[in-house]
Amino acid sequence: MKVEKNTEKLYGEIAIEENKLEKFANRTLARKYLIEFTCPEFTCICPRSGFPDFATIKISYVPDQWCVELKSLKLYINQFRNEKIFHEDVTNRILDELVNLMDPHEIKVVGDFSVRGNIKTVITSEHKKKS
Repeated sequence: MKVEKNTEKLYGEIAIEENKLEKFANRTLARKYLIEFTCPEFTCICPRSGFPDFATIKISYVPDQWCVELKSLKLYINQFRNEKIFHEDVTNRILDELVNLMDPHEIKVVGDFSVRGNIKTVITSEHKKKS
C-alpha cells in the first residue's frame, strides 16, 4: 500500500520560516536585572555527517533598553532544526543576533550539546557592552 505524502507546509513550519526576532521596550529601567531562558529541545544538523545534533541552549542577559519577545525567540531557535551548522557557529550566531537586536548590558549564550562519538561539547559565548 502506497501512502501519499502531504507536501503542504504546516502552520508551524510557516511560522518558523516567516519569523523575525522581535524586541519590546524594557519597562524596568530603575535597576539592572537578569533574564534567563533555557531551550532544552534545540536541534541542528551536523554539516559534516548530516546527522542531527541535540542541545540545550541557555541564554542569560541583563537588558538595557530592550528585551527579546519570547514567541519570536522560540520560533527563531526552532529555525535551526534543518540547518547544517557547527556547534561553535550556532552558539556565536545566536549571541550575535541577540546583541544586534537588543544591545543588552551583557549577555551569555551556552550551547550544551548532547554526547556524540563519546565527546560532550559545551560552547559558551559572552558579550558585555562597553561602558
